[in-house]
Amino acid sequence: METMNLPSESMLAASMTRAASEQTHLTIRFLADRERVADAYRAYAYFRWVDDTLDTQTGMETGRDAFIQRQQWLLERCIEGEPPRQVSAEEEMLVELARHDAGKNSGLQVYLKEMMKVMAFDAARRGRLISLTELNKYTRWLAVGVTEAMHYFVGHDCFSPHDDRRYLAVSAAHIIHMLRDTCDDIRAGYFNIPGEVLEANRIGPGDVNSEAYREWVRERVELARIYFKKGRDYLAQVQNPRCRLAGFAYAARFEWLLDTFEREGYCLRAVYNERKSLGTGLRMGWSTLSSLIGLRWKGVPSISVSGQPRPLRKS
Repeated sequence: METMNLPSESMLAASMTRAASEQTHLTIRFLADRERVADAYRAYAYFRWVDDTLDTQTGMETGRDAFIQRQQWLLERCIEGEPPRQVSAEEEMLVELARHDAGKNSGLQVYLKEMMKVMAFDAARRGRLISLTELNKYTRWLAVGVTEAMHYFVGHDCFSPHDDRRYLAVSAAHIIHMLRDTCDDIRAGYFNIPGEVLEANRIGPGDVNSEAYREWVRERVELARIYFKKGRDYLAQVQNPRCRLAGFAYAARFEWLLDTFEREGYCLRAVYNERKSLGTGLRMGWSTLSSLIGLRWKGVPSISVSGQPRPLRKS
């Protein structure tokens, strides 16, 4: 589906998604269920707007609090079926999402609630240290939200396991995402390492080259490796082939950094521009393709051009 063929009301969401993440835009365009493409754009674009708004309000704690409180109130009203009449163009995306969702406790509602927790936590943690418990909750909220959104928008009528591996691939991606953005986040007042680690080792949140900080990074990288492996095992059991592809592609977007962190002695740097390079793109593509090839050898149906399972050839 071409972006230009979307209803005019959803054009803003599609354009915001494309501007923020070309990979997300392409994933939605080609892999999301046709009848849910417009809502998938809305779901991503709305929280992209919320996150960007919170980030731009530097030194304005009162403004951030008021903004996120309004969004929380708006979500509650939308879920109750009583959205306010006066909303901004960006808030209208949330109103439309809730209006189109008729399922009680659906994957979409889980996504909206969990991502709102993520946004509220980000608004509250700016400029202060966080605990390991808070960090784990933060990752869990995001992992649950993103995973349930994926299943809601891609192959929503198909089977997916509900076991302890369900959220691990996205959890691993979030761990790596926070390591990758550590230096940028420090400048913005977000500290992605638990206060207990800093206190125990008598270092500050900016001491990323210290031995203790690098040890923390090493532990997180090893945890992410475990999570990625178990998460891929989970994705292999997802019935819908488009959903499997979306999951593998999402994991590949971050998994390539594991070797980079290890190769550089777990010293974090400010910029990882190679993520935009052709070589990294090819590596992510090969990672996704090899995962699908591995499933084919195990007897899992591949994907046809139409997005439907393709029968395996008998040898």
